[in-house]
Amino acid sequence: QINLPVIRQYVDYLVNKQNVKNVFVNGTTGEGLSLSIQERKQLAEEWMCQGKDKLDCVIIHVGTLSLPESRELARHAAAIGAGGIAVIAPFFFKPTNKDELVSLLQKVASEAPDVPFYYYHIPPLTGVKIRMEELLEGIKEQIPTFQGVKFSDTDLLDLAQCIHKNEAQQLEFLYGVDEQLLGALAVGANGAVGSTYNYLGRQTNLMLEAFAKADLALARKYQFLTGEFLSFVIKLGFGVAQTKAVMTFVSGIPMGPPRLPLLGASEEFTAKAKAKLDSIVWPDGD
Repeated sequence: QINLPVIRQYVDYLVNKQNVKNVFVNGTTGEGLSLSIQERKQLAEEWMCQGKDKLDCVIIHVGTLSLPESRELARHAAAIGAGGIAVIAPFFFKPTNKDELVSLLQKVASEAPDVPFYYYHIPPLTGVKIRMEELLEGIKEQIPTFQGVKFSDTDLLDLAQCIHKNEAQQLEFLYGVDEQLLGALAVGANGAVGSTYNYLGRQTNLMLEAFAKADLALARKYQFLTGEFLSFVIKLGFGVAQTKAVMTFVSGIPMGPPRLPLLGASEEFTAKAKAKLDSIVWPDGD
């Protein structure tokens, strides 16, 4: 079951310990697609409530397999004052071309006409491989609120072409493959959404600062160390359940188990992951 009372503590931890002031609710790590519509609304409301005056922006993911449900969630997000909404491509009956996908996105976005709209591009999970360079051509004419992409793919060529061709549009490209963030920044990504920022947000912010100052040697140190940890846990089997386990031991906040069909992380995984993370010496001395 969802655990609403813990979100207040979660917000304070992100802001005070990780210097993270923007959140993406009901996405992949939050198991949004495994939740009921009512649960997703409750979570969105709680994040908006607890984040008031503490968080800068709450983007609520409203994608589902059902267009009416996505439209309902978009209306709800607008009503509670979300800073943005995002939509994943349906992944059972999939859009097979740009026109099908844009038609669906437009119908969802139109339910929240004053809310910035993001497309959540994650082809490894959806199987929808429509290139973002193609999707973005003329999209503002069809979706006036289109603000950007949560780009969770390793295709940096596609990302670079999106950024290069849309510089005048001032779109946001929020990168979602944490271990490659520095590469995405180099081609022009201007933000990031990822699970590791729950517990490595402070270090990632220091990497962003180093990159902004053109101190690439320091930025690389942070990226390499993040990659060292992720490479280690990926070999053990790393997914949503294991992310919750890591966040629990780092933050002290009980993240709970995942919902079936996912199974909880093993004690062996948790012990090994903790030992590895504890062994890493970050450039700032932590």
